[in-house]
Amino acid sequence: MKFSAREDIEVPVAGVWAVLTDYEGFERAALRRGAEVQRKDVGGAPTWAAAFVFRGKRRSMTIRQDRAEAPGVLAFSGESRQVEGTLVIELLELGPRRTRMTITTEVRPLSLAARLFLQSLKLARGRLIKRYQTRVAQLATMIEARARGQKAGF
Repeated sequence: MKFSAREDIEVPVAGVWAVLTDYEGFERAALRRGAEVQRKDVGGAPTWAAAFVFRGKRRSMTIRQDRAEAPGVLAFSGESRQVEGTLVIELLELGPRRTRMTITTEVRPLSLAARLFLQSLKLARGRLIKRYQTRVAQLATMIEARARGQKAGF
């Protein structure tokens, strides 16, 4: 299952890049939401072990940064017992103070149970796309606030 959303941000591309690569800030945000996050860099690439509650069950996931091409592309991959996925963030400079951020997420099942779960999500695809786009818009708003030095959580 693949999702994609695009947002224009009123911040220079270098400012967006600085906020997106503030991994400690995102780690603190995840901790505030009840997740457990441990950074374990493997082979020089940032890697995290995360545990959280999703749909009433405790889940664990390993997330690693696969690519970082400043200031244009950030790519992450994640893996759990049930699913694996990728997240790619592309930044395009539209002007000196404007950046277009495109985020693409792809999730693939690793088990029959996960395959059935993802198949059921396809029935609600329209609603999921709207929720995904809303979350990307919230991320863009948070990036703008942080780049301006304002306190903004995600």
